[in-house]
Amino acid sequence: MPLSLSYFYHGTMFVNLAEILFMKKPFFLLAFVFASTGLASLEAQEYAVRNIHNKAFKEGEVLTFKLHYGFINAGIGVLQVMDKPVKVSGKECLHIVATGRTISSFDWIYKVRDRYETYIDKQAMVPMKFVRDVYEGGYVFKDNYLFDQQSNKVNANGEQFEVPHYVQDIVSSFYYARTVDFRNARKGDTFEVPMFMDKETHNFKFRFMGRTTLNLDKGKFKVMIFMPVVMKGRVFKNEEDLTVYVSDDDNKIPLQIKANILIGSVKMTLTDYSGLKNPLTSKIE
Repeated sequence: MPLSLSYFYHGTMFVNLAEILFMKKPFFLLAFVFASTGLASLEAQEYAVRNIHNKAFKEGEVLTFKLHYGFINAGIGVLQVMDKPVKVSGKECLHIVATGRTISSFDWIYKVRDRYETYIDKQAMVPMKFVRDVYEGGYVFKDNYLFDQQSNKVNANGEQFEVPHYVQDIVSSFYYARTVDFRNARKGDTFEVPMFMDKETHNFKFRFMGRTTLNLDKGKFKVMIFMPVVMKGRVFKNEEDLTVYVSDDDNKIPLQIKANILIGSVKMTLTDYSGLKNPLTSKIE
């Protein structure tokens, strides 16, 4: 049975789209998760409701990505902030849906139809609820998490777990990271963020690697470079085999992700966007 949102489909030379987009120790969403500000120390702090000023995204934003394994077009991923907020546990929340699917010509190899939903408290930028519904090569898996951020607990499919302050889920992590101000980040700065997934809290780390420009079909962009620290051996040869390029503007949207893995390379590129909160000032051509 494949590991849900693990690294790749064992026994083939093809990478599972959903496992690249939303995997347990992920390439895509968690490539941005790590953009926090020293969250490793939160367990020692007394909880207080924080107020995060979100200048990066709004209701109605849609980001669409294409995934390639080498020269093969493998799948599509979509991140969507739904048009209307909803109430969860008395909190007004952003409802965000992340989907990943293989294209029809890839389905015969390994069919993927994954859907993730998070409900993020608009004030504190923490999840109140998380839902996962995945189909990966015949393997079906569902999750339903309810977060009690005040008590540092999460109910995961009926089981109770202790979690750190301001813990994130795999989708909310990405959106929280986009609210962080990187204007004073220096090359080599390392950050981490706590995230609950699969009955465990993981502290993921990444490094800010500077700024550059990036040429895409959509144009030329000024970008920030991030390098999540990955686990070498199973998929990666080195801890720094994953690179993420994020628009260097107030939107902080992922433009491209490159991963060198043991059996080739994976690239994921933004192909369409709509409903951005701010002008895409990082686009220079």
